[in-house]
Amino acid sequence: MAHDTSSSPEQERDSTFAETALRLGGKSEEEARRTGAVDAADDQVEHLFRPQYQTVNSPAHRAVWDHDFPVELFEAKPVETDPDVRSVMDRSLEVVRRHRAAGTLLNEDGKISDTVLSELAEAGYWGLLVSREYGGSGAAFRSFAPFLTEMATVDATVAGLASVHGCIGAVDPVRTFGTPEQKRRFLPELASGRKLSAFALTEPGAGSDLTALRTRAVLEGDHYLVTGEKLFITNVVPGRMVGLVCLIDDEPAVLICELPDAENEQFQLVKYGLYALKHTYNRGIRFNRFPVPKENLLVPPKGNGLTIAYHGLNLGRVSLCANAAGTMRVMLASMIPWAKFRKTYGEPIVKRELVRRRIARLAGLIVAADALVAWCSSLIDEGYRGEMECIVAKIFGSEAQIEAAVHLCMKTHGGRSFLHGHLVGDNIHEFLAPSIYEGEGEMLGMAFFKSLVKQHGVTFFEPIGKALAELGVQQPSFGNPAHLWKLKGPLWAYFKWYMAQKSLPKGEAHLPKLPDALKAHAAWAIDQLQRSGLEISQTMRKHQLKLADRQCRMSELSLRVQKMLTIVCTALYAGRQSEETVCDAADVICTELTNELQGKRPTDRYFRKLNRLGEAIADGAFPLIAGVEPPEILMKYDD
Repeated sequence: MAHDTSSSPEQERDSTFAETALRLGGKSEEEARRTGAVDAADDQVEHLFRPQYQTVNSPAHRAVWDHDFPVELFEAKPVETDPDVRSVMDRSLEVVRRHRAAGTLLNEDGKISDTVLSELAEAGYWGLLVSREYGGSGAAFRSFAPFLTEMATVDATVAGLASVHGCIGAVDPVRTFGTPEQKRRFLPELASGRKLSAFALTEPGAGSDLTALRTRAVLEGDHYLVTGEKLFITNVVPGRMVGLVCLIDDEPAVLICELPDAENEQFQLVKYGLYALKHTYNRGIRFNRFPVPKENLLVPPKGNGLTIAYHGLNLGRVSLCANAAGTMRVMLASMIPWAKFRKTYGEPIVKRELVRRRIARLAGLIVAADALVAWCSSLIDEGYRGEMECIVAKIFGSEAQIEAAVHLCMKTHGGRSFLHGHLVGDNIHEFLAPSIYEGEGEMLGMAFFKSLVKQHGVTFFEPIGKALAELGVQQPSFGNPAHLWKLKGPLWAYFKWYMAQKSLPKGEAHLPKLPDALKAHAAWAIDQLQRSGLEISQTMRKHQLKLADRQCRMSELSLRVQKMLTIVCTALYAGRQSEETVCDAADVICTELTNELQGKRPTDRYFRKLNRLGEAIADGAFPLIAGVEPPEILMKYDD
């Protein structure tokens, strides 16, 4: 990772001004303060990265605001997995396949068994993201993320545990922010699997609002004493290593807590009924003056504990999309044999156009999810922060999984979907829940929008807002000479930018060689992305300081941009694939996203294309589900 610990007085002034703007916009002192704290933490994360890898230079940001479209930043780098890393991956897959076949994957509580976790440790599974210096494999994230897709086709829970442990658990905070001593102490334990990890952030009153933390740690002697409660902590049992976000001296902080092997008066687990995550332990934690050595405090080079918490979430978001790509493969693999078996009016339903459309659509969702995973993981390995891009992947992957489960897979399987033992009925909450993991989708969409407009606002609207603040008004009076004089500089700067956007042509995007259909999709989305900056700016100008309250408008604009980015990414990714059905599936999802954005109805020609693709996939022509074992057809009947 490329770090830059520099900062400037302007950054501190910007945060102060952001709070002032919120107050002028009608927000309470408390809300302005809390929002300012979140903004400050985001700024600190931003400045962990070198300028060329920060958000303003990211592909998503440049796609909207730059004169030239950075096509090269949308092309995911081919993955070349180290043979030793691949060996670890293959051994790990073999462990899970073997236990699934033997019916020994789960323990008596229906959770992934300790035997499986231990055998995965022996295979090196838990050390994939830990460097070799500390006993891991040092896998590139570009290799790790698609491997999670492989693992999810065998067991999505085991895939999810790797993400919890390596991305949002203790591994990423320690390897990124730990001192050399902390890395020597913790990483070998985490790499070996002797200690598995979890991430403890959510509290009874703190979820999306991370400023509402109440769990506190007080230094007494050489230990912090932690008191408070955490909720919805995946992979927590006694003996785990937990990255704990708490308050120290009223500032967010992260402590690495090594939980004891049994509950005691200082540490108890809170059990509750939870429909999702049913095959892993998800518990609350109550701390009562729980001791943590002061040497376990992680200190980022800039910022506080929220800086650390935000950092690992991007890896977790890409992992969610990778997991979704795997589970959707299993859904598609389950639909095809059932569609061939099930007959209506004397014909297998696989011959029905609606069923073939579902098959083709699901294939398109899979290709797009793969494309986003490859894109984001490549950017992360190159050193980019990837905040905006990882949000796109998380939202698309989680929403695609819901559509696949409810609207494609369930409707194809019909009433059997609700039988005990059926893929959909047994796992419906697992398919729905990722939309709220690592940030609820619509809230993340607004975070995406905020990142997208921040620099534009600082450049053009902040000087106007600052002038208004100095005048003590929310709206200028253009009949007042004092107002005009105060605003002349900022208004002229914005006017020059606006007229350039209206009158000057954008630079030509140089696309690589692509199939005609995919090239047309990419070119259209690029054109729309380059036009979208003007619409976004007009929205900012219209709502001004009240924009923060226009959540529906921000969400709608954000989603439009996300869909355009997905089209570009998917077209470029699929265009490098040799399999015709992969390209055709990408064409399907790009066409449907384009129709949604344009408000267009599908043509008969397009429906014929869907029908042909669905038929080809049903006949075995879709390599992305090769080797995926379809679940058993339940309650078969005689022909």
